[in-house]
Amino acid sequence: MKKIKLLGLFFILISQLNLLKAQDLLTLERTLDIAYENSPAIIQSRLNLERSRESLNAQNASLKSRFFLNVTPFSYNKERRYAPEFETWNNYENLSSFGVFGITQPIKATDGTISLTNNLGFERYTLNENNPNSSFRNNVQLRIEQPIFTYNRTKMSLKELELDLENSLLAYAMQKLNIERQVSQYFYRVYQQQQSLLISREELRNQERSYEVIRNKVDAGLTAKEEMWQAELNLANARSAVHNAQVSLENAKDQLKQTIGVRLDEDIDIIATVDVRTVDIEMNEAIDFALSNRMELRQREIDIENAHFNLIRVDASNEFKGNVSLAVGLFGDNEEFGSIYQSPTDNQQVQVSFEIPLWDWGQKKSNLKAAEASMQMQELNFENEKISIMLNIREIYRNLDNLILQIEIAEKSVENAQLTYELNEERYENGDLTGMDLSLYQNQLSSKRNELTNAIISYKLELLNLKIQTLWDFEVNRSVVPSIYSPEFETN
Repeated sequence: MKKIKLLGLFFILISQLNLLKAQDLLTLERTLDIAYENSPAIIQSRLNLERSRESLNAQNASLKSRFFLNVTPFSYNKERRYAPEFETWNNYENLSSFGVFGITQPIKATDGTISLTNNLGFERYTLNENNPNSSFRNNVQLRIEQPIFTYNRTKMSLKELELDLENSLLAYAMQKLNIERQVSQYFYRVYQQQQSLLISREELRNQERSYEVIRNKVDAGLTAKEEMWQAELNLANARSAVHNAQVSLENAKDQLKQTIGVRLDEDIDIIATVDVRTVDIEMNEAIDFALSNRMELRQREIDIENAHFNLIRVDASNEFKGNVSLAVGLFGDNEEFGSIYQSPTDNQQVQVSFEIPLWDWGQKKSNLKAAEASMQMQELNFENEKISIMLNIREIYRNLDNLILQIEIAEKSVENAQLTYELNEERYENGDLTGMDLSLYQNQLSSKRNELTNAIISYKLELLNLKIQTLWDFEVNRSVVPSIYSPEFETN
């Protein structure tokens, strides 16, 4: 019997734990963490960041020494060819096996290449079905290739990938800030609906109390039945307001769930602290923070740099350029493998070549004008972005000042509405006021409380908007610029 009781207690505890787990209590910070994990926009931005990072890693790896080995274990060839020196047709038969091992090292500073190769092979050669000749051969060669009179393509490619990674980092950070703004709006919308529901329930309790008072008066014959009918109508309206507030709250929760990527059937509740603490802000200081920190400006600068690289590339599309090639090697062959280098031969090669454009019918000139126009457009975009940022900060600053005034007015309105309702509630209990009149004062108090809540949330959202626009948290007075050196943005 004791075991059965313990087993029953165990199942009760398990069911209670499952109930607590089903109800997820979310703070704003926890809600943002969930959104960062589940948001499709964040996931896409993160994948783009990974693409840029790995592309840069691949480019850096390509600048290191590359080792390669090419092996042809068997090759056979038999054909009849004309020998012009003897004016005869001969039968040729060739059997060979060879392999090439090499090391190639790009030179980042000069865009050149150093390579060391070793070609080792065996060949068996037969002419007109006579006795075959066999020999081992080995060729070691050191070669330097150096472009001249042109730009460094290796450095430019590396710089472009570095800018692409930085741009992806900025886009990822900006996407997180946009998610923070969007999630905060839906989070506070749920909070607003929660407050509306609380106010509606308080109003319902007041109406229930008023209904009891008027019913007692009607039963005692102290007031007319019309007051009873009005009290019943007020009570029904209060219950309807609670139901409407509950529906609006559930709808707001569903919107929040969709935004952060939570299942719609999951039960959530939020906890938030909405205070009236305002922050002193200087407009010129906020503009300076924005111009110093805004990532969009850095993106426009990256666009200008990329346009400059494109201008260099177009200018080199039909350019005068050259190439210097130097090679030294040692060749040896012998019928015996161990005697390959018994009588070696030195091989040297020096070659200077030039590519000289003659006439392109104005193609390069037109391409240059197009590239210059594109660069000027990017520079104009940069200046326009700065002006837009300044205008935006000035607008937010004025909105914050206005919202502070609205909060002060709303606080005073709630205080007056509360005192007015308490005075008229006493008049109602004394029979000096009708139920309809008291309902008007109750509605006025509920409306003023909602206005205060909305004003505070509007101020907090606008303050968050200022933080996003300036990348400076004025509440704690510190920068919120995402650092590319943070662990989240570290490259391998």
